[in-house]
Amino acid sequence: MKRLTLRRVLWSCALLAAVLLGIVLLALRLGAVPFSFGDLGQNLWFLVSGQSEKVSTDFRVIMVDIRLPRILLGIVVGAALSVAGAGFQALLRNPLADPYVLGVSSGAALGAILALLAAPALPLMTPAAAFLGAVATIAAVYFLGRRQGQLDSSTLLLAGIVTASFLTAMIMFLMTTLTSRDLRGISFWLMGDLSASLPRGLLWIMITGFFAAAGAILTTASDLNVLLAGEREAMHLGVNVTRVKLVVYISASVLTGLAVSVSGAIGYVGLLVPHVMRMFFGSDYRLLIPTSALGGAIAIVLADTLARTLIAPTQLPVGAMTAMAGAPVFIYLLRRRLA
Repeated sequence: MKRLTLRRVLWSCALLAAVLLGIVLLALRLGAVPFSFGDLGQNLWFLVSGQSEKVSTDFRVIMVDIRLPRILLGIVVGAALSVAGAGFQALLRNPLADPYVLGVSSGAALGAILALLAAPALPLMTPAAAFLGAVATIAAVYFLGRRQGQLDSSTLLLAGIVTASFLTAMIMFLMTTLTSRDLRGISFWLMGDLSASLPRGLLWIMITGFFAAAGAILTTASDLNVLLAGEREAMHLGVNVTRVKLVVYISASVLTGLAVSVSGAIGYVGLLVPHVMRMFFGSDYRLLIPTSALGGAIAIVLADTLARTLIAPTQLPVGAMTAMAGAPVFIYLLRRRLA
């Protein structure tokens, strides 16, 4: 295995950042109302050079007010889900772990449905209730997953599965009480959707929360590398296993709650992106975490672009696109692992 250097980390992240920039420019150009690269470049130059008065009204409405916030939201959601997936795979030492394995998405969905039933007219009530539902699930699974006062990976996984099953049953019951219009909206949300219009303040809160939680996981990267050999070996090498597991659990759960509260449950990203990044860049978590963040952002922005353009002006759920692409990739990775 290659020795990890700062130069390698920077070059790997720069490569993925360049790919992300290209996908973002493509996403800005494509849509129900496409723009040429010439018009896109000219108007973007006017914006960054302080000549906003020269920007056309159509460009400002479509690009600045609609597409760019949606793309930024997709970047944050994709990065959050991928880093959370990498964290849960390390925490549970299970390559099939994803951000939803401990029931956080089910708690968020339950909160969203309760908000829809209780106060459908209040703005931002659905994402706020979804996040509170995710936080409540995080706390419940944490207390259920403790054994002898410590967080146990096996018990935590079982607690998450049981909690998710119970919450899913409650969701199915409540969905029978929704009207046809609300039922369609919540079904679309459950499949993953980035069309919600969020205030810029909330978007900045999400970005800040992402960097705080992802940064917390990154501080444990060296310890996570040691944990791959087993908890007992890590303790003998001086790793505070209890602290590392608690930091990763809380941070990865918060990332999942932030993502699900605004986008619904977008599948496969948190499961597959860390595996793909391991194939290209190795399994050192000091490199895996930042590359997973960039890889997840690329995956979501690309999937959302396809969801907006394949049958435009009709939009598909983003989760449907990630599922259609993710299932074949997962089968390939599974066959490659067994070969």
